[in-house]
Amino acid sequence: MNVFSKALMVAGIVGSTTFAMANTPVNQAAVAAQAVPTTVKHALTLKDDSPVQLKGYVVKAIGDEKYQFRDSTGTITVDIDDELWKGKPVSARTPVTITGEVDIDYKPAKRVEIDVDAVQF
Repeated sequence: MNVFSKALMVAGIVGSTTFAMANTPVNQAAVAAQAVPTTVKHALTLKDDSPVQLKGYVVKAIGDEKYQFRDSTGTITVDIDDELWKGKPVSARTPVTITGEVDIDYKPAKRVEIDVDAVQF
């Protein structure tokens, strides 16, 4: 086996191992820990994919895993996958902390949402 083949094989092993480790719960928690505590008002001004952590209330279901989230500075739409609720009942008076990232869509008009990675009760 020549040097080029060995280097290619090592790169493939390292790449596949890195990919397999990237989406583990431990790594997701580490990414969530990097989110900066902020407010809805501030989150609306951030760039796409900016990590955020918001404390407030999920006040209304909009549909298709989308909800209206409110804190003392305003409201924003959040996208929360069903499994993140962990079967816990939540009302508009249940304080929650959501961690995720800003998701901006410009078509047909600018729309800012939070793509939620974790919900803490």
